[in-house]
Amino acid sequence: MKLLRVGTAGSERPALLDAEGTLRDLSGTVTDIDGALLADTAALDRIRAAAESGELPALDAAGLRVGPPVGRIGKVVCIGLNYHDHAAETGAATPAEPVVFFKAADTVVGPDDTVLVPRKSVKTDWEVELAVVIGRTARYLESDEEALAHVAGYAVAHDVSEREFQIERGGTWDKGKNCETFNPLGPWLVTADEVAAPQDLSLKLWVNGELKQDGSTSQQIFPVAEVVRYVSQFMTLYPGDVINTGTPAGVAMGQPEPKPYLRAGDVVELEIEGLGRQRQELKDA
Repeated sequence: MKLLRVGTAGSERPALLDAEGTLRDLSGTVTDIDGALLADTAALDRIRAAAESGELPALDAAGLRVGPPVGRIGKVVCIGLNYHDHAAETGAATPAEPVVFFKAADTVVGPDDTVLVPRKSVKTDWEVELAVVIGRTARYLESDEEALAHVAGYAVAHDVSEREFQIERGGTWDKGKNCETFNPLGPWLVTADEVAAPQDLSLKLWVNGELKQDGSTSQQIFPVAEVVRYVSQFMTLYPGDVINTGTPAGVAMGQPEPKPYLRAGDVVELEIEGLGRQRQELKDA
């Protein structure tokens, strides 16, 4: 299923995109797309049954904002330097273990919402990423099979980053990763049963119409299952938590000088095979 949330920020309603591309209203079936729903097998079965019966009312998508596909996210865990080509372009050694950092849940916005260039920013960068959404509470998982059984679904994430804040201002990466609007998510949460091969998905990103990133999850250093298993050794993952699994080569930081960092007025578009497309216009904060 392709689950999503539509409407004004803070007042989104649950919806479903059916096989014919029609937007369907789920608000009469469930209250929201969130961790509580994703952990509730019976509720998900009700959605599937309602979708198959054709009883869900259609929504007029014209002018309707698409919000993040998951509400009330507890935490966003991120994996850095997780593609061989991206590590190489930044001059970093291949990590022996996954590089883990966090984004606050309040960085998450809709897939087409405005992204704000932070005040005093000179190195705002783009990163298309596969997001994993957790569907079952995960602690100390022992195998790849067990890890994948805890995944509710997948989505497109844009891990926007400010490289000067991240790298040149001391401390951890947090300052460059947690600026307002720095994690567009969506448009859909595609349930795991519809993503047969998470390690064989193409990822692309364009800036002002120019293709900048063109990669595949097959190039991940630590595959999805290993990432989920590994993270569960250090923290409890709850339904509705999100893991951003890293970006392929092609970020501004890896380009020759002068590096083409983002500015107000730029337009970024990104997509992952089968998971949908995002488009953001940048403005000054």
